[in-house]
Amino acid sequence: MNALHLGSDGPSLVQKNPEPRFGEAHVRVRLAGVCATDLELIKGYMGFEGTLGHEWIGEVESCEDARLVGQRVVGDINCPCGVCATCAAGRPTHCPSRTVLGIVGRDGAFAEHLSLPAANLHRVPDSVSDEAAVFVEPLAAACEILEQVQVRPSMRVLVLGTGRLGQLCARVLALTGADVAAIGRNPATLRLLPGGIRSVALSDARAEVGADIVVDCTGNPDGIGLASSLLRPRGTLVLKTTVHDVGRIEPNRWVIDELTVVGSRCGPFEPALRLLASGAIDPRPLITARYALRDGLQALERAAAPGAVKVLIEP
Repeated sequence: MNALHLGSDGPSLVQKNPEPRFGEAHVRVRLAGVCATDLELIKGYMGFEGTLGHEWIGEVESCEDARLVGQRVVGDINCPCGVCATCAAGRPTHCPSRTVLGIVGRDGAFAEHLSLPAANLHRVPDSVSDEAAVFVEPLAAACEILEQVQVRPSMRVLVLGTGRLGQLCARVLALTGADVAAIGRNPATLRLLPGGIRSVALSDARAEVGADIVVDCTGNPDGIGLASSLLRPRGTLVLKTTVHDVGRIEPNRWVIDELTVVGSRCGPFEPALRLLASGAIDPRPLITARYALRDGLQALERAAAPGAVKVLIEP
């Protein structure tokens, strides 16, 4: 099969033999999305080598659970061992020996096929298109904020960054009834925000000082400092950014203003699927471009270009 492989010399299109792991489902990939994490992996983040890609929708071709065969599915990217103390304590996404699709020790979705445990798979409702379902993984990550932080309608919430993940986080947070504003530097991505979410140019960010919650989705190591400065004392900083070059972090404000700092990563798939099926969130306007897998290198370049939001790869 064709696959977009990240090696020591960077990404390249290669031929691989699909080798499903014992007891796992074999899935034909229908559509995959390029994430900011993929671009950071190319820079050296996590030291990953293998097939890139962790946002996807596919069709099950073989599985021990025959009910899944032929079904459109998406899947949790973390594959824990299931037997260690961390797993037993109910924290499988932090299993020290886990593999992570397209990120740690497991080939990803920029390929014609992938392999995942059947327990990781979630059926996609017929009413949800492939183009919407490919957003489930990042939409679940946005939903994770509400699992970790209480957001009340009376609160003022800022999302810093209006790229791939920031757009979804702003949409999810707006469903709480809170006053949500998204801050970005690109006028084109600010225009993609739906009604009910205030759009704020980065040059005007200082006028938003005193927020209850700020979510850093900048993908930039300098975002943490700006996000911290926009919070009220005892406010909550939610960190979504992961980068290869972390830059310099100044935690003094966290101490002086007694901020709560929350790292936020993967999230629950079922709520994300419900939001898509109900139409409460439609991420399809965020699609910037679509490429065939054979043009995967161009897809990565387009995703890294200014103004790109979501670039899709179709095997």
